[in-house]
Amino acid sequence: MANSNWSQIFLSINIIIILATFFTCNINFAFGTDPFLQQKRDRVDEPLPGQNFNINFKHYSGYITVNEDVGRTLFYWFIEADHVDPSSKPLLLWLNGGPGCSSIAYGEAEEIGPFHINSDGKTLYLNPYSWNKVANILYIDSPTGVGFSYSKNSSDILNNGDKRTGHYVPQLSQVIVKHNSATKHNSINLKGYLVGNALTDDFNDQLGIFQFMWSSGLISDQTFKLLNLLCDFQSVEHPSKSCENILEIASNEMGNIDPYSIFTPPCHGSANQRVKRPHAQY
Repeated sequence: MANSNWSQIFLSINIIIILATFFTCNINFAFGTDPFLQQKRDRVDEPLPGQNFNINFKHYSGYITVNEDVGRTLFYWFIEADHVDPSSKPLLLWLNGGPGCSSIAYGEAEEIGPFHINSDGKTLYLNPYSWNKVANILYIDSPTGVGFSYSKNSSDILNNGDKRTGHYVPQLSQVIVKHNSATKHNSINLKGYLVGNALTDDFNDQLGIFQFMWSSGLISDQTFKLLNLLCDFQSVEHPSKSCENILEIASNEMGNIDPYSIFTPPCHGSANQRVKRPHAQY
């Protein structure tokens, strides 16, 4: 393994955590432990509960205290690239949105991670499509109060309870670019960012939804015309009464489908569990 390259990856991990935490919390930091020593301590040596298979990569998990005064602590899980020298692969930071969606419970265990949960809810299986086949992945539960991340001050959690989460990835990338331009050392080799199903702003987020539903034959011509006439799509929080009425009609016309994957068979639960709205209140 190229030790210098791997040291740079660990250094980048700590810088990213610092920048991410500063961006979301706007605080001062308190790190009392050498990050490389802490990384060694956080190595997961034993199989996970329910893991009855071997793996060909290392992984680490632990807590980063980012504010000792209020006890604000972030949980991370770092998983090396599989079957290769991890220093030869890029580092991917994964943050789920919400706010309130755990990067561990969703990002790792249901989406892109190697450790997925079997239907029995007790055992794990190795995800053959895990993204750690092409990258080292750093999952962070953020902000505090999400997943395993916590704060001893309950009011601290409320400070992060708005809808900024859809902005975290592009704005964090901007912070990293500014960091790189301000320093000649310890820069982060940022190559780009990916955002999926992001909440950017109400108008642009909602604008194409019903165009898609109409063009897919899921709502009628008349309903589509009324949606565009009665709903201004400026705020999903406070639609007009006439907009709410036509939204209900559109939902009934679409029926019991998954709006994120309209050709996928829906999960047949109770009537109260039917998927109706494609995004937020719309």
